[in-house]
Amino acid sequence: MTTLVVLLVIATVAGAATPELKTDDQKTLYALGLLISQNLATFGLTEAEVEIVKAGLTDGVLGKDKKVELKTYGPKVHALQQARAAAVAANEKKAASEFLTKAAAEKGASKTSSGVIITTIKPGTGASPKATDNVKVHYHGTLTDGTVFDSSVRRGEPATFGLNAVIPCWTEGVQQIKVGGKSRLVCPSELAYGDRGAPPLIRPGAALVFEVELLEIVK
Repeated sequence: MTTLVVLLVIATVAGAATPELKTDDQKTLYALGLLISQNLATFGLTEAEVEIVKAGLTDGVLGKDKKVELKTYGPKVHALQQARAAAVAANEKKAASEFLTKAAAEKGASKTSSGVIITTIKPGTGASPKATDNVKVHYHGTLTDGTVFDSSVRRGEPATFGLNAVIPCWTEGVQQIKVGGKSRLVCPSELAYGDRGAPPLIRPGAALVFEVELLEIVK
């Protein structure tokens, strides 16, 4: 793993902004960079800050002189991450506010006391599940801009899970659907993944939209 990181850093420092990915090793190294980036998603780094991170990575991996003391600044990394995540969450919530207001005002939409916005797409005729039930569903999850982050529909495979083991929006919202029915759930961030988000796809503070079809209450 260390060798791969060294190769990645050398390629980054010496190479062009857009490296060529001709060999399988080069593509694997690029994938390594993507994996590293997922761990940095909550920092909300600018392009200039990414360059600083790359400099620290280069100096650390290649054994160059350190420009700061890890004993002093290492403990500050977590605090910086929390502060950046909070700032990202605040911006996301502000951006989502108008979307949630419009969604609640749409024809056929209802808003629960907790804030889940539910619109029936297709009414069901079966029973409604309880919070302690396991359910089989098809779902399609998007961000407020329409970006798909998860979809059993696209995978072509329904999902089965316990309603008490999912985000609060689902626990509450799916209980309002009858078997055979399909609804749209609009979830404010506090009923989804909150200020932590689910990087890299779901930013801290993000509101989410799901279309959920209840196929079965699993006994």
